[in-house]
Amino acid sequence: MTFGLFETLAFACLVLLLGFFIVKKVSFFRNYNIPEPVVGGFVIAVILYVLNYTTGISFSFESSLQSAMMLIFFASIGLSADFEKLKKGGRPLIVFILLTGSFIMAQNVFGISIATLVGLNPVYGLIAGSITLTGGHGTGAAWAENLTETFQISGAMELAMACATYGLVMGGIIGGPVAKVLLKKANIQPPKEVEEQTQPVEMFENPTSNRRINVRNMIETLTMLAICLAGGQLLYETLKDSWLELPNFVWCLFIGVIIRNIITRVSTYIVNDHAVDVLGNTGLYLFLTVALMSLQLWQLQGLASQVLIVLVLQTVLLILFAMFITFKVMGGDYDAIVLSAGHCGFGLGATPTAVANMQAITDKYGASHKAFLIVPMVGAFFVDILNNVCIKIFVSYLA
Repeated sequence: MTFGLFETLAFACLVLLLGFFIVKKVSFFRNYNIPEPVVGGFVIAVILYVLNYTTGISFSFESSLQSAMMLIFFASIGLSADFEKLKKGGRPLIVFILLTGSFIMAQNVFGISIATLVGLNPVYGLIAGSITLTGGHGTGAAWAENLTETFQISGAMELAMACATYGLVMGGIIGGPVAKVLLKKANIQPPKEVEEQTQPVEMFENPTSNRRINVRNMIETLTMLAICLAGGQLLYETLKDSWLELPNFVWCLFIGVIIRNIITRVSTYIVNDHAVDVLGNTGLYLFLTVALMSLQLWQLQGLASQVLIVLVLQTVLLILFAMFITFKVMGGDYDAIVLSAGHCGFGLGATPTAVANMQAITDKYGASHKAFLIVPMVGAFFVDILNNVCIKIFVSYLA
């Protein structure tokens, strides 16, 4: 059964509303801060899996909607990235970048080591490492072809998609519980009322709050987002297969950064952050919903038991890293807890998952301006650069 663009959009909106309803009614999801798109999308993915298993009917959704929503989200991050604001990140931003790079290295060393111990080709451990867990489906698909040609292995693409699917699901599940445990263990009281009264809200931090927007500034914001998407796709196609090749969403983000900072410095026009926030969060929620409801969970049946062991241990590694390293190095406070939940999001899944994890926590416990300043930029831009450099190092080592 194939769903076209409009059918996919309608179905995704209904699934997202289902996620809001379930989280509101089921205290478990609220207590452990599981994002609504993850809940709704995964419930539908399971239902579709059961239907596929019992009837043989497969379901296919229009992928262009998922891609477009992802690009809108990343472009909105770029449009929100005022250099003056980024300066406020200062030392914590640099430290978090270094932590991210360190974990990517650890993820690959760990994956290759466990794969070797359980009798797998170490290349499969690399696939079940940062290629798919930090990189996601896009990076996994891009490298699978390269690894197949370089190492003459079979099933790399199928394995990459299955590992990325596992990571996307788990990345949205573990962030909330990690934050819950850290809050209880460290006995930290979130400064909810104090921060809400004394500090401005960062982008994406509170998607349910009231926004002062109108048709004019929505159209202006849509224009800037459209330029980011068109320019990002053009740069991606132009620089593809060159040493400057980067995913198209990185170029969309980069153009957004340029537009925002040129406008801020050479004109009197003020970018409406509320409009950027609303459209960016809409893209975020719809991207996650479509991504999760489109999961072909039957792909996970093809995972060999050895690969599943690697993935489960990778999940444990990230949980321990987030709780005992990210949390402590980033200051051991409430901001560090939210940062740790965000790290769980893009360490296994994707940057949108990281932001959704953090939103689920801050909606319940209070604002974390530092986390929403740092995680979107690191997860959207720096992590892909670090990951691709790291992957190339390990591929050269194994070749």
